[in-house]
Amino acid sequence: MACQLLLSRMPASVAESKIQPETEPIMNKTATTAHPILPLLAERWSPRAFTAAKIDATALGSLFEAVRWAPSASNLQPWGFVHAAHGSAGFAAIVGSLAAGNVTWAQHAPLLVVGVAELTKADGSPNLYGRYDLGQSVAHLSIQAAALGLHLHQMAGFDSAKLREAVSLPLSHEPVVVIAIGALGEASQLPAPLDERERAPRSRKPLDSFVFTDTWPAGRP
Repeated sequence: MACQLLLSRMPASVAESKIQPETEPIMNKTATTAHPILPLLAERWSPRAFTAAKIDATALGSLFEAVRWAPSASNLQPWGFVHAAHGSAGFAAIVGSLAAGNVTWAQHAPLLVVGVAELTKADGSPNLYGRYDLGQSVAHLSIQAAALGLHLHQMAGFDSAKLREAVSLPLSHEPVVVIAIGALGEASQLPAPLDERERAPRSRKPLDSFVFTDTWPAGRP
């Protein structure tokens, strides 16, 4: 498989840290694409069901090393991350900031990560691309996670003030996303209707609805 070939080119320490699910996944949600893309991109999706397998220090280091090499405007790298493992006080504090619908499943993830954007440059001027650059760094993280046999689910449903307090975030930084990370579990772990959503086919808009040549179509919102 393409994923196995990719791992064979990795340093042994990273390949050995690949997280193995406790049971075989019951779903194949690889995207049916209109054009060829990298297998890791096609296989990436956002589950809510994770196994209890912990993420070891080697895998964790690889995830954030991928972040470190993401591009950013003027190379400011305006991102920051706070991670907490299941069972820790930090994990419980992050869960306490989540919307109820996210608590239902995210409380069982092995790892939660808060993605943070620094919105002010060193000279005091606003960094208009801080959130964009954070998003790029998380995209890198998601593909590195896929290479290690892990999945992400990114959440915007949280109380910003509670989350800021939970991770002791200074006012110069903004909590933008909470990310659950782990090995893929089974949809049967989830309550209804989340189990049905877990099994639902993936879909995307067609390319011609958002990719245009030369100019934006007249009258298109």
